[in-house]
Amino acid sequence: MRIYTKKGDKGTTSLFGGKRLPKDDIRIDAYGTVDELNSFTGVLLDTEPDSGVKSDLLQIQNCLFAYGSILATPPGAKQYVTAPGQVAIDFLEARIDSMENELPPLRHFILPSGHLPTSMAHVARCVCRRAERCIVSLSHEEEVGDDILAFFNRLSDYYFVLARYLTFKAGKPDVEWNPREDKE
Repeated sequence: MRIYTKKGDKGTTSLFGGKRLPKDDIRIDAYGTVDELNSFTGVLLDTEPDSGVKSDLLQIQNCLFAYGSILATPPGAKQYVTAPGQVAIDFLEARIDSMENELPPLRHFILPSGHLPTSMAHVARCVCRRAERCIVSLSHEEEVGDDILAFFNRLSDYYFVLARYLTFKAGKPDVEWNPREDKE
């Protein structure tokens, strides 16, 4: 089977069920951004030696793939994937709480830098927020479900806490944002 079909050469793509949409449709943007987030999560997974974090990230990748598949299915078409739902949200909340229990209190805004895996977790957080914005835009046009919105909101929180956790585990301090008070 060839990877190229030439069917998208005119700027459209197929959803599950065969419906074709322009490649700049908000639905395509939503599941494409989820796919991008999944790829960044994979890069982060490949740079992190902690087996517990790797296990978490692999579970998150599976959730992202499921939600991407759901977003690639138009209303009324058969869903082939079950939404991760509240179980995935509960998992993220438990992991956030567990990591935060080990971290010093956050007293300043922090910059997304200081340690390569930390920076990569911040990139994933930003891409996650973009995916969430796309999904919210899609929700203005059709029902997407509360669980998907809650999942992506919680997932961006997870990536933020993970960034701090990775910094902490590396024995490095958070890079605090200190705006200059003596502005010129």
